[in-house]
Amino acid sequence: MHTSALTTDFYELTMMQGYFSEKHNPDVVFEMFYRTNPFEGGYVIFAGLNDFIDKLEGLSFSDEDITYLANLNIFTADFLEYLSSFSFSGDIYAMTEGTVVFPGEPLVRVHTNLIEAQLIESLMLNNLNFQSLIATKASRMSLAARRGLLMEFGLRRAQGQDGALTASRAAFIGGAQVTSNTLAGKTYGIPVAGTMAHSWVMSFPSELESFRVFAKYYPDHPTLLIDTYDTLGSGIENAITVGLEQKKIGKKIGVRLDSGDLSYLPRVVRKRFDDAGLSDATISVSSDLNEEIVQTLIHDEVPIDSWGIGTHLVTGGRQSALNGVYKLVAKQEDDGHMAPTMKISNTYEKTTNPGIKQVWRFYDHEGGALADLIALEKEQITTGKTYNFFHPFSEVDFFEMLPDRYSKCVPLLTLKVEGGKRIGEKPILSEIQTFSMENIKEFHKTYLRLINPHIYKVSLSSKLKKMKMDLLVEQRRKSKKEAAL
Repeated sequence: MHTSALTTDFYELTMMQGYFSEKHNPDVVFEMFYRTNPFEGGYVIFAGLNDFIDKLEGLSFSDEDITYLANLNIFTADFLEYLSSFSFSGDIYAMTEGTVVFPGEPLVRVHTNLIEAQLIESLMLNNLNFQSLIATKASRMSLAARRGLLMEFGLRRAQGQDGALTASRAAFIGGAQVTSNTLAGKTYGIPVAGTMAHSWVMSFPSELESFRVFAKYYPDHPTLLIDTYDTLGSGIENAITVGLEQKKIGKKIGVRLDSGDLSYLPRVVRKRFDDAGLSDATISVSSDLNEEIVQTLIHDEVPIDSWGIGTHLVTGGRQSALNGVYKLVAKQEDDGHMAPTMKISNTYEKTTNPGIKQVWRFYDHEGGALADLIALEKEQITTGKTYNFFHPFSEVDFFEMLPDRYSKCVPLLTLKVEGGKRIGEKPILSEIQTFSMENIKEFHKTYLRLINPHIYKVSLSSKLKKMKMDLLVEQRRKSKKEAAL
C-alpha cells in the first residue's frame, strides 16, 4: 500500500532539508514512549504497530507530492530529487502489539539515519497514540463488563472515516468482540453486528409488525429495539409475542434498550421474559455508556447480556489523546561510536533516559508480572541474579529484586522491521486480540481497577541510572561554563 510521505509535520521536512544540505545525517536511535496513563488508569494496551508498519513499508513521495513541495518555493531541487526516491531503510524494535505497557518504557526503538528518523515521527505517533488510547479504553470497558459481549457501535461518532476505521481495529484489540462498522469488518476481519434503528419500528404501521418482519428476514436471534414507544408497555409485550412465535420454530430473540433507567428496566424485562417462558431471550443495552456505568451495572447484578458502546469508546471519552512522544536517545559520533543523548528539563519527569535500551519484565513463580526494568541494551540481564531497581525520577529510591522473588525475566523489545521491511508474517487481528487478552491476565487485578489503581513498578537499572546522572552532571557543568563566557 502506498502512503504519502507528506503525512508528516512540516517542520520535519524543513529540518530534513537542513540536514541534507549540511551533509549532517548521522546514524541515530529514537525511542517512542508515553508519560502518563490515560483515564487515570494503571496501564495502556500497546496498539497500532502493524498498521504503522504497513504504512511505513509503502512510505514514499509521489510525483504529485514533489510538485506540491516544489511549488512552495522553500525546498531546493537537489533535496526534492532526494525525496523523490525516498524509502525507509532502517530497523525497528518494538513491543509486540497488544502488550500491556506503562509510562516511561520505550515502546518502539528506531535505528536509522537522522533524516529518515525525523520523517517517520509524525506517522508513528499518529498511529500508535490513537490506537493505544482506544485499545486501552476498550480493555477497561471489557474488564468492567467482566468480559461480557462488548459491541463497538461508534462509527457515526468517530473523528472522521479514518478515525472510525482505526478505532474499530484498536477497540477489537482491547476487547470489543464485534463492530457496527462494515468497512472495518471487511478491512480487518472483525465480526460485524447490528440491531435495528427506531426508524425501522416507526416506518411500519405497528410496532408488532415491525418486529415480525425483522424476525422473518433475520430469524437467527433477531434483536428487537423495544424503547421506541413504550418500553414496559407495547415494547416488551410485542417482543414477547414475537419471541413466542420464534420459540415455536426453534429460534430465540433478544431486545435492546437504548434509553431509560438501565438499572431498573433490564430487571423488569428479564422477569417478563422469564414469566413468559423465554428464559433464553437476551438483553442488550446502549445509551452513551462508559466503563464506570458498565461496572456499576455489573456490580448491581443487573441482568444484561451485551453492551453496545459508541461515543466513549471510539473517541476516548474524557481523554482526547495519549501523550506519546518520540525522542533522540543516541547518535553516531565522528569516530563512529554511538553516544547516548538526553533531553534535560527543569521538570525532572520530562528529562529523558539516555542511551539504547531494552525493557525486561520480571515474573513471580506463579507467572504474574512483578515489575519492569529499563536497562541498557548491552546489559546482560539473566535469571538468578540480584538487581537494583531505581525509581525513574527520584535520585535515591530503589529496591532489590532478589533471585528467590522472581522466576524469569523476559525482554519486551524485539526486531520488527529490518532494512525497511517487516520481519516475518504480519499477524492477523484476532491473534493480536488473543495475545492482548492473555497478556493482561499476567497482572494482578489491583493494577487493572478503574479507580485508584495500584502503580506498577517501572524502574531503571544501575548502569542506566549512573549514565543518566553522569550526563546530567556533565551537561550542568557545560552549561555553567558556557554561561560564564
